[in-house]
Amino acid sequence: MLLARFIFDNLAANGYNIKVGRLARNDYRKEALFFMSATALIGAQWGDEGKGKTIDILAAKADMVVRAQGGSNAGHTVVYGDSTYKLRLIPSGILYPDTVCVVGNGTVISPAVILKEIDDLTSRGVSMKNLKIDARAHVIIPYHVEIDKLSELARGKEDIGTTKNGIGPCYMDKAERIGIRMCDLIKPDVFREKLKRNIEIKNKIITAVYGGEPVDFESTYKDYCEYAKRLAPFVTDTSVLVYNAIKAGKDVLFEGAQGTLLDLDVGTYPFVTSSHPTAGGFCEGSGIGPTLIDDVIGVGKAYTTRVGKGPFPTELDDETGDYIRRVGAEYGVTTGRARRCGWLDAVILKFSVRVNGLTKLAINKLDTLTGIKTLKICVAYEKNGETVYDFPTDISELEGCKPVYIDMPGWTEDITHAKSFDELPENAKAYIERVEKEVGCPVTMVGVGPDREQNLNR
Repeated sequence: MLLARFIFDNLAANGYNIKVGRLARNDYRKEALFFMSATALIGAQWGDEGKGKTIDILAAKADMVVRAQGGSNAGHTVVYGDSTYKLRLIPSGILYPDTVCVVGNGTVISPAVILKEIDDLTSRGVSMKNLKIDARAHVIIPYHVEIDKLSELARGKEDIGTTKNGIGPCYMDKAERIGIRMCDLIKPDVFREKLKRNIEIKNKIITAVYGGEPVDFESTYKDYCEYAKRLAPFVTDTSVLVYNAIKAGKDVLFEGAQGTLLDLDVGTYPFVTSSHPTAGGFCEGSGIGPTLIDDVIGVGKAYTTRVGKGPFPTELDDETGDYIRRVGAEYGVTTGRARRCGWLDAVILKFSVRVNGLTKLAINKLDTLTGIKTLKICVAYEKNGETVYDFPTDISELEGCKPVYIDMPGWTEDITHAKSFDELPENAKAYIERVEKEVGCPVTMVGVGPDREQNLNR
């Protein structure tokens, strides 16, 4: 601390304007790039961790909010006062009129979905003047949605549990290098040529492989040209915007979608999404280098949930699981599907700390656990008589793992009106402190209700 103070004092004495470890806004007499204010916020579990609220809290202080991966298969719910906003593609910072909101190159965009979102927000008085969409973001076409639905149906009992929004097939085209990007969509001649070629190929797959109905070229082209006219004003090179904002010392927040265990590479494959909702995904999906991000916050719940299929060691298929689901309103923003609920899995959180390089944790929905007499935290797995402390690489190994629990005493006091961490019951504070100990990362934010005001900073 003394060394840090010495450095801060000397920088201030030499002309730097220091403000909470950052260059103050609008005062760049000297440029200190190591005081960047770029913060990445990711889901530390299987998604649905309440990132929307945490993002909204941080977005209030941000100059720019960036969405870098995924598509309309993700959803954030932001509650403020009597108003609830359900966002799917547009970053949560859109609720602040002076915040630039970026939909980065790593996303896949359904024009119909994002335009509906724009219209809904505009009708509620939310300005779109600062919405920016990267020209390299890929576009979801009706054949992606059709193939997504048909392929899931063909898998039968082996289905993955996708949202059937065409996300995976769109990323497949991106990897195959036949995808259509926003920069193509807004050029009618280029779009027509690429769409015609792709529809010919995709219709063969839809009809011959899956026995489905072909996608009509003319109606699709007409609809998407109309979408393009409306979206064109938002399209730009957002990589430049993000880089320049960070370099200028602006507060930039990278908004995560889904969660670490849904990452295509390090998640519970194949029950994963088609992109990278980890800290590294922000770099590729927004077109900047890793050294430009200086803080990584992981968001988790005080318990664990999962949507869709796949192993879930701490799942509670009993009254307690039903209680958590009911009290926590555990239903998907985008799909409405009931989420599977279970005890907090610290093995998962420790894994997230490692693969994301987390610097902080935000734990939401602590209030949901109120009234449960004895709480459990999974600190390891038991597999074939051995104790496993690290998250397995293969889900076939995870399927055979049994949770090793520690018991924690619960609390009955209403914590939703707490204004500070110290106001929490001793058992609630002990629960959070034990989570910190088990995962090796400080918990700096604790959520005690859905409203953004119901958040305790530590």
